[in-house]
Amino acid sequence: MTSPPRLTWLPQAPDWRTRLRALGEGGPAAWRELVALAKTDLDAAAVNALDAKARALFPQGPGELAPGAPIRLAVLGSSSLGHLLASIRVGGLRRGLWIDTYQGAYGQYLQELLDTASPLHAFGPSAILFAYDAEHLTRGFDVRQDRAQADAVKEQRLAEIAQGWNLAQHNFRCAVIQQTAMPILDPLLGQNEHRLPGSPMAAISAINRGLEEAADAAGVDLLRIDGEVSRHGRLAWHDRALWRHAKQEVMSSAAPMYGDLVARLLAAQRGQSFKCLVLDLDNTLWGGVIGDDGLEGLVLGQGSARGEGFVSVQRYVKALSARGVILAVSSKNDEATALLPFGGHPDMIVSRSDIACFRANWEDKATNIRAIASALNIGLEALVFLDDNPFERELVRRELPMVAVPEAPDDPALVPDSLAAAGYFEAVRVTQDDLARGRQYQANTARQAALASTADMAGYLRDLDMRLIWGRFDLVNLGRIIQLINKTNQFNLTTQRYSEQEVRDLIDDPAALGLYLRLVDRFGDNGLIAVVIGRKTSPVAMSIDAWLMSCRVLGRKVEAATLNILAAQAAQMGARTLIGRYIRTAKNGMVQDHYPRLGFTACATGEDEAVYTLSLADFAPQESAIRIETA
Repeated sequence: MTSPPRLTWLPQAPDWRTRLRALGEGGPAAWRELVALAKTDLDAAAVNALDAKARALFPQGPGELAPGAPIRLAVLGSSSLGHLLASIRVGGLRRGLWIDTYQGAYGQYLQELLDTASPLHAFGPSAILFAYDAEHLTRGFDVRQDRAQADAVKEQRLAEIAQGWNLAQHNFRCAVIQQTAMPILDPLLGQNEHRLPGSPMAAISAINRGLEEAADAAGVDLLRIDGEVSRHGRLAWHDRALWRHAKQEVMSSAAPMYGDLVARLLAAQRGQSFKCLVLDLDNTLWGGVIGDDGLEGLVLGQGSARGEGFVSVQRYVKALSARGVILAVSSKNDEATALLPFGGHPDMIVSRSDIACFRANWEDKATNIRAIASALNIGLEALVFLDDNPFERELVRRELPMVAVPEAPDDPALVPDSLAAAGYFEAVRVTQDDLARGRQYQANTARQAALASTADMAGYLRDLDMRLIWGRFDLVNLGRIIQLINKTNQFNLTTQRYSEQEVRDLIDDPAALGLYLRLVDRFGDNGLIAVVIGRKTSPVAMSIDAWLMSCRVLGRKVEAATLNILAAQAAQMGARTLIGRYIRTAKNGMVQDHYPRLGFTACATGEDEAVYTLSLADFAPQESAIRIETA
């Protein structure tokens, strides 16, 4: 029998039953332990037990213990799906997220979407997952059809699927995920099945190809279950007998993997993917110990299977960097020794310039990782640590439980597959800023070096030759706007999250003002670094629903220049007063004095929320070393 897919990048927890029984009541300690257990490789039975304990300890949810509002996920489809919900919830728990789930009535997804009195509408989902089984999707296809006839059926099926998306987006303004069709039907022609376009297997392939283009056009994200089935094998995911008896297309033993795939998409939609890969060096990027073996003794490159395996690791890491993942190094080494391979070994793929933060010393790995997060100005929860040494992995897991620490396969050739399977860097879109992120962090290092060498802050800011380029929300910058809104936690006045559909609605709303801002200086382009959203709440007042900024540009007086733009645009829309709110969260204490510093007057203050106003009639643009330009 084929083994079910397992989350092999996670460590084992042989004592999970004991740890679960030890949790007597809810609270911060219990929440941390539940998250820690979710970060281990548990089978379906253990996942169900963990979910049941979490729901018993936190019947009303964990509140502020989990970042952001709970995700309300509705799962709608044409087969039995209830057995997958616990794994989805535990997949969220693994990322510190609380997911409430709703299972649609069997095969009644369209009726529930249309009926405003249905339980689905009462649930009010923030995300909907559509999961249709292969037999449901291939109805209407016939093996005797020619390509034109088969294409017509395919287009009809895609139109039916898109109808569900449209209803979900219109009714709930929610994120939408579409599961691709599982390739579980048998071929009739063989290896050249595409030449029989009406066959079930060819129809599945055609539908999945069509879903890619349709989903991109509709702002829908795909759950690529077809790729996972191909990777692990049909028998690891689907049991024909179980399908006939219980209409479970995904069998229960595969539920933990399914749940993780769904949860990583939900996290990515909220901007909670990991941002940085922290690398060990010896026996991680190359074989051997540079301090003992020297350049000539390293195992790297052609000539041995292990050396080629380390090349594959470096190629994958380099590609992640090009895609926008920040690279850092934490190595127990003298720095000069650790740097030798980067300039001296002919088979090195990763260059020193690819590394945004390089820490080689004799400090413990947890201390170095804290320093890396501080230097890059990102949270520890954004870091993934890759190290071949199980002692170092366990140390970091214990000291920094928010850092992701995957198990490292003994054979380096298997490391890229393990990292890819873990989905730490799952993203639902790629922006131009993502592709330029490596250069942006390298330029930031140069800025910090320049700042460290000066005692004149005002002169330093002038010498940066900064330009703040602003524009109104548009479709060209939509991806990065959504990304910044949903991942920024520290410099964020309200932590108000917006779905893609909600941002699209702002573009066409005459009472709304959506501003994006880019910062360019003599070191390079920082990318899109700030977003402000205002709404007319009366003919003469504009409320600032969102004001957020990347922490990469703190200390450069960008806030004052942004206010100058905001005030001018609000005045053009007829506003005479700006209303700003600060809503306290666990992470945004740094901006609690944001509005007073900019000249706003407090009109209501409380422990967790404060409201400020600014009269535009009395407003004078603030002086700044930043030039303002329109996009």
